[in-house]
Amino acid sequence: MRGYILPEFGSKKQLTKLPIGVGEKGVPALIRGSRVLDAVVASDQPLTVSDLARKLSLPKSTVHGLCGTLVDLGLLSKRNGNSFLIGPHVMRWANAFLAQTDLTAEFSSLWDSLTVLSDETITLSVLDGSEVVYIACRNSSSSLGITFRIGMRLPAPFTATGKAILSAMSDAQVRKLLAGHWPQPLTSRSVKSIESLMAELTDCRRRGFSIDDGQTREGMYCFGTAVRDSSNQVVAGVAVSLLATRVDDRTTDLAAKSIQTIAHQLSVRLGADMKKLPA
Repeated sequence: MRGYILPEFGSKKQLTKLPIGVGEKGVPALIRGSRVLDAVVASDQPLTVSDLARKLSLPKSTVHGLCGTLVDLGLLSKRNGNSFLIGPHVMRWANAFLAQTDLTAEFSSLWDSLTVLSDETITLSVLDGSEVVYIACRNSSSSLGITFRIGMRLPAPFTATGKAILSAMSDAQVRKLLAGHWPQPLTSRSVKSIESLMAELTDCRRRGFSIDDGQTREGMYCFGTAVRDSSNQVVAGVAVSLLATRVDDRTTDLAAKSIQTIAHQLSVRLGADMKKLPA
């Protein structure tokens, strides 16, 4: 990830936890293979068999066999003799997913027609457990100190899109989702507790948009709101990111209104009946 390192991701704690819904009856080899891929994706540098064995608490012989199979399948690429990067076959799956997702197609079509925020960074993400995953992005030419990319994951409590999505849930649902999973702060401004987050979500519901005031990156502000589908359920969050030095009352008002308009238009394109939503 260029210009950015996530302190939580790639840690042993993060990578040894099974995905939600995968229990003891899962196929062990598939689970271990998935964990290897997750570890490689989470790392800024190619990983060796020894690195992976240490991160995943698996025998080196097991990791060696898994990596060999994943290379044969094109899911990993071998570099510099004994280190690994994600392989090209993964992109086929990613492209297939994106091709069948109306959400990303409509977002791409919408940003091409934007007359506001045309020079700013705009992102679209979905909730995956306690994290958001970015599925579409248009990066500004202005340096924010972070480059958003498809597949990037960040803790939902810190991001504008995550806060927007969480604000559409009940307090009980948010507490259950984040119970025992509070993420490591990314900056000194990252919200530090569930109680502080709940206060932010209350403000978000009142305002109609969320604010990330430097919680994911020092010197960057993001404004976000939720996107709904044909069942009027929240399916994603959209956000605009600006340099903190540019943010004042006028810019906040413009960014908030603009991102609400984008979310509204995207929701309508997905079939949402916005008239049925509470004012």
